[in-house]
Amino acid sequence: MTQDQRREYLIRRLMDEQPEYRGMAVPGGPSAQRQALRGLMNQRLPAPIDGEFLAVQDAYLRQATAEKGVTDIADLAPVEPGLYLWQGDITALRCDAIVNAANSGLTGCYIPGHNCIDNCIHTFAGIQLRLDCADIMARQGHPEPTGRAKLTPAYNLPCRYVLHTVGPIVEDLPTAEDEALLRSCYRSCLDLARENGIRSVAFCCISTGVFRFPKDRAAAIAVDTVRAWRAENGPDMAVLFNVHSRENYELYRALLGHHDDRRNAL
Repeated sequence: MTQDQRREYLIRRLMDEQPEYRGMAVPGGPSAQRQALRGLMNQRLPAPIDGEFLAVQDAYLRQATAEKGVTDIADLAPVEPGLYLWQGDITALRCDAIVNAANSGLTGCYIPGHNCIDNCIHTFAGIQLRLDCADIMARQGHPEPTGRAKLTPAYNLPCRYVLHTVGPIVEDLPTAEDEALLRSCYRSCLDLARENGIRSVAFCCISTGVFRFPKDRAAAIAVDTVRAWRAENGPDMAVLFNVHSRENYELYRALLGHHDDRRNAL
């Protein structure tokens, strides 16, 4: 199959699963089809599907990621020993694990085409990721607590694993509890990574999107917490701070690259 044929096959199969879409024509043109496929994947509830679909989906997503271009952490220069800063698409980053800023349901964002990191990661990993997260939640029996972390395979992403963590939701200014929970997100992810032999982790800017944690404060907490964890646990874990916007890049850049051993309390 060509990439166009794979995309049309996937759209048709996903449309046929939902009665309201059966019999509708597949949109014309690659751009409209990519939008339709993403929306259908975003809306699909966690459920098994046959191996033929998964084989086509996996081939399609891996080719789509290759076309975007993959960045390997091994090709980046650290801004200080063991710490990296990179502005780009976290779903195109090759390292051991990337961090997903999840919601308490843990199964992803169901809004078609929404540009949150949760939506992006679930889209380019494939539908297997949502099913894995649903299995975790069914065994757990309650919403994912803020500040904890869960580990899943990354499926069609260039990384090996995804660490899912739920950050605090801020209503106005962050409280001391909000700040403690955000620190817990970073420590929980790093602890879980270490327990599973993971040697490189890429963090997104947890809680700074729709969860409204102030970006400057979140960046300071992230850098301080990661530095403290590495000081306590050794330098073997490489940590990359992934940012999407230039604003966040500048915030992290001001905090990184000029660190000495003196710790400033936050």
